[in-house]
Formats: sequence, C-alpha cells, structure tokens
Amino acid sequence: MLADTGRTRRKQVHWLDASSDELLAQLRVLNGYDIDLAADATRLASRLRDALTSTSPALERAVGKRLHQAGVRDLLAAYPTLTALRAASQSRIERTVKARSPRIAAKVTTAIAAALAAQDVTVPAEAATGRVIAELAAELDRVCGRRDALAAEIEEAFLAHPFGELLASMPGIGPRTGARILAEIGDGSAFASGSKLAAYAGLAPVTRQSGTSLAAETRSRRGNHRLKNALRDPASKAFYDRKRAEGKRHNAALICLARRRCDVILAMLRTRQPYQPTRPAPSLPKAA
Repeated sequence: MLADTGRTRRKQVHWLDASSDELLAQLRVLNGYDIDLAADATRLASRLRDALTSTSPALERAVGKRLHQAGVRDLLAAYPTLTALRAASQSRIERTVKARSPRIAAKVTTAIAAALAAQDVTVPAEAATGRVIAELAAELDRVCGRRDALAAEIEEAFLAHPFGELLASMPGIGPRTGARILAEIGDGSAFASGSKLAAYAGLAPVTRQSGTSLAAETRSRRGNHRLKNALRDPASKAFYDRKRAEGKRHNAALICLARRRCDVILAMLRTRQPYQPTRPAPSLPKAA
C-alpha cells in the first residue's frame, strides 16, 4: 500500500531523507520524545487539578495555574491536603515554595492562607485523595525535570546544525520551536514553494462542497499538526495586529502569520541567509 502510494502519487508525498544528516535524525528523535513528555505533563497537570478541585476548589484556584512552578509541585508533594497545610505553619509553607520558586513564595503562601480560611469542611476520603495528589505532583515534577534536561540537549543539537543558527535568527523561534520545524521539513528542498509548505502544515484553506452546492474555503484540519503548532507563534506583533485590525479573529490572524512565516522560512533555508526584518520605507519630506 505504501509503495503503491509512493509510486502513483509522487508529487503528493514529501520525501525527507535523513540518512545523510545525523544531526537532523537526532533532532527528530529528541523532538518526538519532547512532544511525548509535553503530553504527559499536560495529562498529569489536568489530573492533579481535578484531584485538587475534588478536595478543595479554593486550593485549586490558589495553586492550579502555578503547577509549572517547581516550588508549588514540592509543596503539594509534601502537604497535599487542607489538613496537612493547616498542620504546617505559614513560614514552613513559604520555605517549601521558596526553595525552588523564590519569586512567588510570598504570593502562594498568601493565596493558600485565603484558601484555608475559605473552607473549613473536610471532604470524604481526604487522605486517599491526598496520596493521589502527592504522587501526581511528584510524577509531574519528574516529567518537567526530564523536559528541562532534554531542552538543553535539543538546544545543543539544534545550534550545532547548519540551519540552527539560521532559524534561530527569526523572532519567536527558539531552540525547541526551531528544532521542531527543522525536524519536520529538513532543508526545505521537498517543497517547491511556501504554498506547498503551508499545505503540508495544514495552513492552506481547503475547498469543501457537496453535490451542486457552492464551493467554500474553510480552514484545513489536516496536515502536519506538529509543524502547524510550531509555526503558529505571534512573534511578528505588527503583522498580527494588522490582521486583527482587518477584522480577523485571533486564530485566523495566527494562521495568516504562520502562512507568512512559511514563505520566510523557506526563503531562509534556500538562500542560507538569516532573517532580515522588513524595514519601513523612509517617509519623503513634505513639499513646502
């Protein structure tokens, strides 16, 4: 089946040969692992917030949005329930958070004090829920630690690649985003134009019609979602603001920006030239 598809639809299939590029192959492996770890972190954070809500909605509001902070994860691993937090003094809570997240320690301590004051009821199975919260917080911390270590490895491989410094010159593209783009499109030689690259990423509109109905251009739900997510970055604020001023919604403006970035990235890879921002034309002096 795959061989027949490759033989009969050669123009529709993009061949990315990594056999001659060890760094590119390495980036693809590391990038795939990083995506898996990100999905694990999202799953664990969602499950942790659900467990916090079941025992204390006020506590979830206080720390739920700060689970990316290491100090908050340490706090929940050590004091996962309202009963445990009440038994600990505010100074101990602040020291626990401050050990790895010093900037937010005071704010988190104040928010937790308010959460403790807002609820004086102990829910059933608090101890069992607390064990789940502690284990989830510890596992989330391990996953975040693996991602941090992997980020350094990705950055090293990305900047060592000939196209790494090139892509990094574009605003909004850091090592992790650049590595994802590079892993998906290689040197860009498989794409004849920016339109082809946009279609591959699922950024080009598609025509949907049925029977004799009028054709309609709608947003594509296909394409390479990893590449699409990497390209949808509102770094060029002026271009984004202009599209919003034209009446486009947030997602539509991001799609327009990502589509524009396809042309720029492909041109950079072909010319081997770093990103050069477009400078506004100098205004002519008014006639007297």
